[in-house]
Amino acid sequence: MVNFTNIDLTKAQRPIKDGSHYGYSQHYKSGARIFIFLSKASFGSTSSGNIYRHRVLYLFFRAHILSLIHRLVNSRVLLVICIASLLPNTSFAKCTGRFVNPITDICWECLFPISIGNAKIVSSNNPDTDNPSSPICFCGTPVSRVGIAAGFWEPVRLVDVSKKPFCFPNLGGVEFSPGIHIGTGASPRSTSKGTGSWHVHWYIYPLIHWMELMMDFACLEASSFDVAYLTELDPLWSDDSLSYIINPEAALFANPIAQAACAADCVASTVSSPMDSLFWCGGCQGSLYPLDGNIQGHVGSVQSALLATERFTYKLHRQGLAWGTSGSEALCQKYIMPVMKKSQYRAQLTVPVPSSCYPFGRTTTLYETGKEVPIVGEDFGFLIWRKRNCCVL
Repeated sequence: MVNFTNIDLTKAQRPIKDGSHYGYSQHYKSGARIFIFLSKASFGSTSSGNIYRHRVLYLFFRAHILSLIHRLVNSRVLLVICIASLLPNTSFAKCTGRFVNPITDICWECLFPISIGNAKIVSSNNPDTDNPSSPICFCGTPVSRVGIAAGFWEPVRLVDVSKKPFCFPNLGGVEFSPGIHIGTGASPRSTSKGTGSWHVHWYIYPLIHWMELMMDFACLEASSFDVAYLTELDPLWSDDSLSYIINPEAALFANPIAQAACAADCVASTVSSPMDSLFWCGGCQGSLYPLDGNIQGHVGSVQSALLATERFTYKLHRQGLAWGTSGSEALCQKYIMPVMKKSQYRAQLTVPVPSSCYPFGRTTTLYETGKEVPIVGEDFGFLIWRKRNCCVL
């Protein structure tokens, strides 16, 4: 260490004057150049006879810093630091979630309204689709039977939405590796481009049938719990170009005029129900095209995850795996619906924090506050409610 009480400034190199301060520089055996700035206003003369009483205001050891870096490199400490900075954040990569409690986590008010014909038997503040005008229906072959046209909403599907492959938030955050490499999704924090990428899992979840809330009701979907779809195994879900195989019409709506029309769908879905005529719009969430998990307009994680859910639901309709269940056409049986009818669906957030249900396209600004928790709540789960019109025979 340099002993500052024995500094001999009479041997200093080139004095430096800066305003009200004088500066001197001198080399030492260690190779360090010391810059000493002295306050002329406070201490008066800066002659060599009085320099030992002057206050040292600033010291800069350039050679000492270079020497420290050299020692760090030799000891491989700097190499370890560089490698650690490139490693993924394990806390971010952890899959999180919770099991859905069918009693406390389900918004049972979303079951309503219940109607017979066009008359509401149980009313609700939630918007409803158009119901058959007549309470009487005729179904059956070869001889038609008389029935009652009923309409209600049922929880039928559970959805995982996560940036981490094979992460199941609705199953308590369990995660497994199948032994194959699957790309990890992204968010604006990692891409810096305002985009997001999500993986989606689709569960068969006929909750009303399991809990036997309606006994001997033939209109209910009678099936068992199952994981029906994993987008990690679908190459069309992660590639915009490949997705054109099932949605070639997406090129028609990739223009500012078509996207500007989605503002009307945003207003309609927020006030009441989405506009089914604007089938390419996801309301306030953005465009439903392309039908994949790459979200170009990522504003918030809840909004982006919900748009991925809406896109995936549309994708299932396009692939013939989801059918129409609302309206007069569905009284006797479900029908093929390659263009999704948005108004027959509602989405309820279940993970990380349960919420009420809302129509597809409604703005998430009304309920997204506190629904995304850093580190422990960045994976999402949704419960899909579906409108069902059927003829009760």
